[in-house]
Amino acid sequence: MFCQVGDIVIHATIEGPAQAPPVLLLHSLGTTLQMWDPQAAALAKHYRVIRMDMRGHGLTEAPAGPYTMAMLARDALGLLDSLGIAEAHVGGVSIGGRIALQVAAMAPGRVLSLLPCDTALEFGGAANWQERIDLVTGGGIKAVADATMGRWVLDHSLASSKGLKRMLLGTDPVGWLGCAAALRDCSAADVAGKIACPTTIIVGDRDQSTPLSAAEAIRDAIPGSALVTIAEAAHIPNFEQQHAVTRAVLHHLDGVTALPAAAADAGMVMRKRILGEAHVARSEAALTAMDAPFRDFILEGVWGRVWTRPGLSVRDRSLLCLGILSALHHHDEFRLHVRATQNTGVTPEEIAEVLLQVAAYAGVPSANTALRIAKDTLKDMQA
Repeated sequence: MFCQVGDIVIHATIEGPAQAPPVLLLHSLGTTLQMWDPQAAALAKHYRVIRMDMRGHGLTEAPAGPYTMAMLARDALGLLDSLGIAEAHVGGVSIGGRIALQVAAMAPGRVLSLLPCDTALEFGGAANWQERIDLVTGGGIKAVADATMGRWVLDHSLASSKGLKRMLLGTDPVGWLGCAAALRDCSAADVAGKIACPTTIIVGDRDQSTPLSAAEAIRDAIPGSALVTIAEAAHIPNFEQQHAVTRAVLHHLDGVTALPAAAADAGMVMRKRILGEAHVARSEAALTAMDAPFRDFILEGVWGRVWTRPGLSVRDRSLLCLGILSALHHHDEFRLHVRATQNTGVTPEEIAEVLLQVAAYAGVPSANTALRIAKDTLKDMQA
Protein backbone atom coordinates (compact mmCIF):
# COMPACT_ATOMS: atom_id res chain seq x y z
CA MET A 1 0.00 0.00 0.00
CA PHE A 2 1.01 3.64 -0.50
CA CYS A 3 0.10 6.54 1.82
CA GLN A 4 0.63 10.26 1.46
CA VAL A 5 2.37 11.32 4.65
CA GLY A 6 3.45 14.94 4.83
CA ASP A 7 5.68 15.73 1.87
CA ILE A 8 6.20 12.13 0.67
CA VAL A 9 4.37 9.00 -0.38
CA ILE A 10 5.32 6.10 1.91
CA HIS A 11 5.22 2.45 0.89
CA ALA A 12 4.09 0.07 3.62
CA THR A 13 2.75 -3.44 4.15
CA ILE A 14 0.24 -4.63 6.75
CA GLU A 15 -0.15 -8.25 7.82
CA GLY A 16 -1.97 -10.08 10.59
CA PRO A 17 -5.41 -9.93 12.25
CA ALA A 18 -7.10 -6.55 11.97
CA GLN A 19 -7.96 -6.36 15.67
CA ALA A 20 -4.60 -7.65 16.95
CA PRO A 21 -2.13 -5.36 18.78
CA PRO A 22 -0.28 -3.24 16.18
CA VAL A 23 3.49 -3.58 15.78
CA LEU A 24 5.45 -1.09 13.64
CA LEU A 25 8.81 -2.41 12.39
CA LEU A 26 11.48 -0.08 10.94
CA HIS A 27 14.45 -1.20 8.86
CA SER A 28 18.11 -0.19 8.70
CA LEU A 29 20.00 2.25 6.48
CA GLY A 30 20.38 0.79 3.00
CA THR A 31 17.73 -1.93 3.27
CA THR A 32 13.95 -2.10 2.87
CA LEU A 33 11.00 -3.36 4.88
CA GLN A 34 11.88 -6.84 3.56
CA MET A 35 14.70 -7.17 6.09
CA TRP A 36 11.95 -8.00 8.62
CA ASP A 37 10.49 -10.81 6.46
CA PRO A 38 11.44 -13.70 8.80
CA GLN A 39 10.08 -11.99 11.90
CA ALA A 40 6.97 -10.52 10.23
CA ALA A 41 5.79 -13.95 9.12
CA ALA A 42 5.91 -15.27 12.69
CA LEU A 43 4.53 -12.11 14.32
CA ALA A 44 1.58 -11.82 11.94
CA LYS A 45 -0.03 -14.91 13.46
CA HIS A 46 -0.92 -12.92 16.58
CA TYR A 47 -0.08 -9.25 15.86
CA ARG A 48 -1.00 -6.58 13.32
CA VAL A 49 2.41 -6.11 11.68
CA ILE A 50 3.05 -2.79 9.92
CA ARG A 51 6.27 -2.32 7.97
CA MET A 52 7.32 0.75 6.03
CA ASP A 53 10.08 1.66 3.62
CA MET A 54 11.55 4.67 5.36
CA ARG A 55 12.14 7.98 3.61
CA GLY A 56 14.50 7.52 0.66
CA HIS A 57 14.38 3.70 0.70
CA GLY A 58 12.55 0.95 -1.15
CA LEU A 59 9.40 2.25 -2.82
CA THR A 60 9.06 5.30 -0.58
CA GLU A 61 9.92 8.67 -2.14
CA ALA A 62 13.43 10.05 -1.77
CA PRO A 63 13.38 13.85 -1.54
CA ALA A 64 16.68 15.66 -1.26
CA GLY A 65 18.21 15.68 2.21
CA PRO A 66 19.57 16.14 4.70
CA TYR A 67 17.02 14.36 6.90
CA THR A 68 16.78 14.43 10.69
CA MET A 69 15.73 11.85 13.25
CA ALA A 70 12.74 14.01 14.13
CA MET A 71 11.70 14.06 10.47
CA LEU A 72 11.98 10.27 10.18
CA ALA A 73 10.03 9.85 13.44
CA ARG A 74 7.28 12.11 12.10
CA ASP A 75 7.11 9.91 8.99
CA ALA A 76 6.46 6.88 11.20
CA LEU A 77 3.86 8.71 13.29
CA GLY A 78 2.23 10.03 10.13
CA LEU A 79 1.89 6.52 8.75
CA LEU A 80 0.20 5.39 11.97
CA ASP A 81 -2.11 8.41 11.73
CA SER A 82 -3.04 7.55 8.16
CA LEU A 83 -3.90 4.01 9.27
CA GLY A 84 -5.99 5.26 12.19
CA ILE A 85 -3.66 3.67 14.76
CA ALA A 86 -3.37 5.61 18.01
CA GLU A 87 -0.83 3.34 19.76
CA ALA A 88 1.62 0.68 18.61
CA HIS A 89 4.57 -1.36 19.71
CA VAL A 90 7.56 0.01 17.77
CA GLY A 91 10.77 -1.79 16.85
CA GLY A 92 13.65 -1.16 14.50
CA VAL A 93 17.17 -2.17 13.53
CA SER A 94 20.08 0.29 13.42
CA ILE A 95 18.67 3.63 12.24
CA GLY A 96 15.23 2.01 12.50
CA GLY A 97 15.85 1.37 16.18
CA ARG A 98 17.02 4.94 16.68
CA ILE A 99 13.89 6.22 14.93
CA ALA A 100 11.83 4.05 17.29
CA LEU A 101 13.55 5.72 20.26
CA GLN A 102 12.86 9.14 18.73
CA VAL A 103 9.17 8.29 18.26
CA ALA A 104 8.89 7.22 21.90
CA ALA A 105 10.61 10.42 23.08
CA MET A 106 8.52 12.70 20.87
CA ALA A 107 5.16 10.98 21.35
CA PRO A 108 5.29 8.80 24.48
CA GLY A 109 1.54 8.31 24.48
CA ARG A 110 1.71 6.63 21.06
CA VAL A 111 4.25 3.91 21.93
CA LEU A 112 3.06 0.84 23.84
CA SER A 113 6.54 -0.67 24.01
CA LEU A 114 9.94 -0.49 22.28
CA LEU A 115 12.22 -2.98 20.55
CA PRO A 116 15.42 -1.13 19.54
CA CYS A 117 17.76 -3.63 17.85
CA ASP A 118 21.47 -3.15 17.11
CA THR A 119 21.22 0.59 17.51
CA ALA A 120 22.60 3.41 19.65
CA LEU A 121 21.80 6.74 21.20
CA GLU A 122 24.52 8.26 18.98
CA PHE A 123 26.43 6.75 16.03
CA GLY A 124 30.19 6.98 16.03
CA GLY A 125 30.77 10.69 15.68
CA ALA A 126 30.13 13.18 12.90
CA ALA A 127 33.53 12.78 11.21
CA ASN A 128 33.01 9.04 10.66
CA TRP A 129 29.66 9.60 9.00
CA GLN A 130 30.86 12.56 6.98
CA GLU A 131 33.58 10.36 5.51
CA ARG A 132 30.98 7.83 4.36
CA ILE A 133 28.74 10.61 3.05
CA ASP A 134 31.64 11.96 0.98
CA LEU A 135 32.35 8.48 -0.42
CA VAL A 136 28.74 7.94 -1.50
CA THR A 137 28.51 11.48 -2.89
CA GLY A 138 31.51 10.78 -5.07
CA GLY A 139 31.09 7.11 -5.95
CA GLY A 140 27.55 6.02 -5.17
CA ILE A 141 26.46 3.24 -2.81
CA LYS A 142 28.97 0.80 -4.27
CA ALA A 143 31.76 2.92 -2.74
CA VAL A 144 30.72 1.75 0.76
CA ALA A 145 29.04 -1.57 -0.08
CA ASP A 146 31.84 -3.99 0.84
CA ALA A 147 32.71 -2.21 4.09
CA THR A 148 29.02 -2.05 5.00
CA MET A 149 28.48 -5.76 4.39
CA GLY A 150 31.52 -6.47 6.54
CA ARG A 151 29.73 -4.85 9.46
CA TRP A 152 26.28 -6.26 8.70
CA VAL A 153 26.84 -10.03 8.57
CA LEU A 154 29.33 -12.71 9.55
CA ASP A 155 28.76 -15.19 6.71
CA HIS A 156 28.77 -13.49 3.32
CA SER A 157 28.09 -16.74 1.47
CA LEU A 158 24.50 -17.04 2.71
CA ALA A 159 21.72 -16.37 0.21
CA SER A 160 20.21 -13.92 2.70
CA SER A 161 23.49 -12.00 2.93
CA LYS A 162 23.57 -11.69 -0.85
CA GLY A 163 19.98 -10.48 -0.69
CA LEU A 164 20.93 -7.81 1.83
CA LYS A 165 23.70 -6.63 -0.48
CA ARG A 166 21.22 -6.35 -3.35
CA MET A 167 18.98 -4.24 -1.11
CA LEU A 168 21.95 -2.02 -0.27
CA LEU A 169 23.08 -1.56 -3.87
CA GLY A 170 19.50 -0.84 -4.90
CA THR A 171 19.10 2.01 -2.41
CA ASP A 172 18.62 5.48 -3.88
CA PRO A 173 21.83 7.42 -3.05
CA VAL A 174 19.71 10.50 -2.30
CA GLY A 175 17.80 8.61 0.37
CA TRP A 176 20.94 6.98 1.76
CA LEU A 177 22.65 10.37 2.05
CA GLY A 178 19.62 11.95 3.69
CA CYS A 179 19.39 9.22 6.35
CA ALA A 180 23.16 9.15 6.86
CA ALA A 181 22.96 12.84 7.74
CA ALA A 182 20.33 11.99 10.35
CA LEU A 183 22.70 9.42 11.86
CA ARG A 184 25.57 11.91 11.75
CA ASP A 185 23.62 14.64 13.53
CA CYS A 186 21.50 12.75 16.07
CA SER A 187 22.13 13.34 19.75
CA ALA A 188 21.58 11.19 22.82
CA ALA A 189 20.09 14.25 24.51
CA ASP A 190 17.08 14.02 22.17
CA VAL A 191 15.91 10.77 23.76
CA ALA A 192 17.77 10.12 27.03
CA GLY A 193 15.52 10.53 30.04
CA LYS A 194 12.40 10.90 27.89
CA ILE A 195 11.35 7.25 27.53
CA ALA A 196 9.57 5.15 30.15
CA CYS A 197 7.63 2.49 28.22
CA PRO A 198 8.44 -1.25 28.42
CA THR A 199 11.59 -1.79 26.37
CA THR A 200 13.73 -4.72 25.27
CA ILE A 201 17.05 -3.88 23.60
CA ILE A 202 18.43 -6.54 21.24
CA VAL A 203 22.06 -6.65 20.07
CA GLY A 204 24.29 -9.09 18.22
CA ASP A 205 27.27 -10.19 20.29
CA ARG A 206 29.60 -9.47 17.35
CA ASP A 207 28.09 -6.18 16.27
CA GLN A 208 30.96 -3.78 15.58
CA SER A 209 28.81 -0.83 14.47
CA THR A 210 26.63 -0.60 17.59
CA PRO A 211 28.30 -2.96 20.07
CA LEU A 212 27.12 -4.22 23.43
CA SER A 213 28.29 -1.00 25.11
CA ALA A 214 25.87 1.00 22.92
CA ALA A 215 23.02 -1.33 23.87
CA GLU A 216 23.95 -0.98 27.54
CA ALA A 217 23.84 2.80 27.22
CA ILE A 218 20.26 2.55 25.93
CA ARG A 219 19.37 0.19 28.76
CA ASP A 220 20.79 2.64 31.29
CA ALA A 221 18.79 5.48 29.74
CA ILE A 222 15.41 3.66 29.94
CA PRO A 223 14.33 2.64 33.44
CA GLY A 224 13.35 -1.02 33.74
CA SER A 225 14.45 -1.96 30.22
CA ALA A 226 15.82 -5.40 29.37
CA LEU A 227 18.81 -6.36 27.22
CA VAL A 228 19.00 -9.49 25.04
CA THR A 229 22.21 -10.57 23.28
CA ILE A 230 22.01 -12.63 20.08
CA ALA A 231 24.90 -15.09 19.81
CA GLU A 232 27.01 -15.20 16.65
CA ALA A 233 25.32 -12.15 15.18
CA ALA A 234 26.65 -8.94 13.67
CA HIS A 235 24.85 -5.65 12.98
CA ILE A 236 21.83 -7.04 11.06
CA PRO A 237 20.93 -10.44 12.53
CA ASN A 238 17.40 -10.70 11.10
CA PHE A 239 18.30 -13.34 8.50
CA GLU A 240 21.57 -14.79 9.77
CA GLN A 241 20.10 -15.53 13.22
CA GLN A 242 16.45 -15.25 12.30
CA HIS A 243 15.11 -17.76 14.83
CA ALA A 244 16.93 -16.18 17.76
CA VAL A 245 15.75 -12.69 16.76
CA THR A 246 12.19 -13.91 16.25
CA ARG A 247 12.19 -15.58 19.67
CA ALA A 248 13.47 -12.40 21.33
CA VAL A 249 10.87 -10.21 19.61
CA LEU A 250 8.00 -12.58 20.43
CA HIS A 251 9.14 -12.96 24.02
CA HIS A 252 9.04 -9.19 24.44
CA LEU A 253 5.67 -8.70 22.75
CA ASP A 254 4.00 -11.64 24.44
CA GLY A 255 5.24 -10.29 27.76
CA VAL A 256 4.10 -6.70 27.38
CA THR A 257 0.76 -7.57 25.77
CA ALA A 258 0.00 -9.79 28.76
CA LEU A 259 0.38 -6.82 31.11
CA PRO A 260 -3.17 -6.55 32.56
CA ALA A 261 -2.18 -8.48 35.66
CA ALA A 262 0.94 -6.33 36.07
CA ALA A 263 -1.10 -3.17 35.49
CA ALA A 264 -3.70 -4.33 38.01
CA ASP A 265 -0.98 -5.02 40.58
CA ALA A 266 0.55 -1.58 40.02
CA GLY A 267 -2.93 -0.08 40.18
CA MET A 268 -3.66 -1.66 43.53
CA VAL A 269 -0.41 -0.28 44.95
CA MET A 270 -1.22 3.21 43.65
CA ARG A 271 -4.84 3.04 44.79
CA LYS A 272 -3.77 2.19 48.35
CA ARG A 273 -1.13 4.92 48.25
CA ILE A 274 -3.65 7.60 47.24
CA LEU A 275 -6.86 6.53 48.94
CA GLY A 276 -5.36 4.76 51.93
CA GLU A 277 -5.24 1.13 53.04
CA ALA A 278 -8.38 1.42 55.17
CA HIS A 279 -10.55 2.81 52.36
CA VAL A 280 -9.37 0.19 49.91
CA ALA A 281 -9.96 -2.60 52.45
CA ARG A 282 -13.55 -1.43 53.00
CA SER A 283 -14.14 -1.17 49.27
CA GLU A 284 -12.74 -4.63 48.59
CA ALA A 285 -14.82 -6.15 51.38
CA ALA A 286 -17.98 -4.76 49.77
CA LEU A 287 -17.07 -6.05 46.29
CA THR A 288 -19.77 -8.12 44.54
CA ALA A 289 -20.04 -10.01 41.29
CA MET A 290 -21.95 -7.05 39.90
CA ASP A 291 -19.27 -4.40 40.44
CA ALA A 292 -16.11 -6.58 40.21
CA PRO A 293 -15.65 -6.04 36.43
CA PHE A 294 -15.97 -2.28 36.96
CA ARG A 295 -13.41 -2.39 39.79
CA ASP A 296 -11.03 -4.34 37.53
CA PHE A 297 -11.44 -1.78 34.76
CA ILE A 298 -10.69 1.15 37.10
CA LEU A 299 -7.85 -0.68 38.84
CA GLU A 300 -6.03 -1.51 35.61
CA GLY A 301 -7.00 1.33 33.31
CA VAL A 302 -7.03 4.31 35.70
CA TRP A 303 -4.90 3.47 38.74
CA GLY A 304 -2.53 1.09 36.90
CA ARG A 305 -2.03 2.91 33.60
CA VAL A 306 -2.81 6.60 34.18
CA TRP A 307 -1.82 7.36 37.79
CA THR A 308 1.44 5.42 37.36
CA ARG A 309 2.59 7.36 34.29
CA PRO A 310 5.75 9.45 34.72
CA GLY A 311 4.52 12.59 32.95
CA LEU A 312 2.85 14.18 36.02
CA SER A 313 3.50 13.87 39.72
CA VAL A 314 0.95 12.27 42.06
CA ARG A 315 0.37 15.72 43.54
CA ASP A 316 -0.35 17.20 40.10
CA ARG A 317 -2.82 14.43 39.30
CA SER A 318 -4.52 15.00 42.66
CA LEU A 319 -4.98 18.71 41.90
CA LEU A 320 -6.39 17.88 38.45
CA CYS A 321 -8.88 15.41 39.95
CA LEU A 322 -10.12 18.01 42.42
CA GLY A 323 -10.68 20.58 39.69
CA ILE A 324 -12.30 18.23 37.19
CA LEU A 325 -14.57 16.46 39.70
CA SER A 326 -15.81 19.73 41.18
CA ALA A 327 -16.51 21.20 37.73
CA LEU A 328 -18.46 18.08 36.72
CA HIS A 329 -20.44 18.02 40.02
CA HIS A 330 -19.18 14.53 40.91
CA HIS A 331 -19.51 15.29 44.59
CA ASP A 332 -18.92 11.81 46.05
CA GLU A 333 -15.73 11.39 44.03
CA PHE A 334 -14.68 14.95 44.89
CA ARG A 335 -15.10 14.21 48.60
CA LEU A 336 -13.04 11.03 48.18
CA HIS A 337 -10.20 12.97 46.54
CA VAL A 338 -10.29 15.70 49.19
CA ARG A 339 -9.66 12.92 51.73
CA ALA A 340 -6.86 11.64 49.50
CA THR A 341 -4.98 14.92 49.81
CA GLN A 342 -3.58 13.70 53.13
CA ASN A 343 -1.64 11.18 51.01
CA THR A 344 -0.92 13.29 47.91
CA GLY A 345 0.53 16.34 49.62
CA VAL A 346 -2.09 18.83 48.40
CA THR A 347 -2.77 21.48 51.06
CA PRO A 348 -6.12 23.12 51.99
CA GLU A 349 -4.76 26.38 50.59
CA GLU A 350 -4.13 24.69 47.23
CA ILE A 351 -7.65 23.21 47.24
CA ALA A 352 -8.95 26.77 47.69
CA GLU A 353 -6.87 27.97 44.73
CA VAL A 354 -8.13 25.12 42.54
CA LEU A 355 -11.74 26.02 43.39
CA LEU A 356 -11.13 29.69 42.54
CA GLN A 357 -9.98 28.48 39.13
CA VAL A 358 -13.11 26.33 38.86
CA ALA A 359 -15.26 29.35 39.74
CA ALA A 360 -13.62 31.36 36.95
CA TYR A 361 -13.91 28.68 34.25
CA ALA A 362 -16.75 26.32 35.28
CA GLY A 363 -19.03 28.60 37.30
CA VAL A 364 -19.42 29.99 40.80
CA PRO A 365 -22.20 27.56 41.85
CA SER A 366 -20.01 24.54 41.04
CA ALA A 367 -17.08 25.95 42.98
CA ASN A 368 -19.29 27.09 45.87
CA THR A 369 -20.75 23.62 46.37
CA ALA A 370 -17.32 22.02 46.11
CA LEU A 371 -15.91 24.51 48.62
CA ARG A 372 -18.60 23.60 51.15
CA ILE A 373 -17.90 19.87 50.64
CA ALA A 374 -14.15 20.44 50.97
CA LYS A 375 -14.56 22.40 54.24
CA ASP A 376 -16.83 19.72 55.74
CA THR A 377 -14.51 16.91 54.61
CA LEU A 378 -11.38 18.58 55.95
CA LYS A 379 -13.14 19.25 59.25
CA ASP A 380 -14.08 15.56 59.50
CA MET A 381 -10.51 14.56 58.69
CA GLN A 382 -9.18 16.78 61.50
CA ALA A 383 -11.71 15.31 63.95
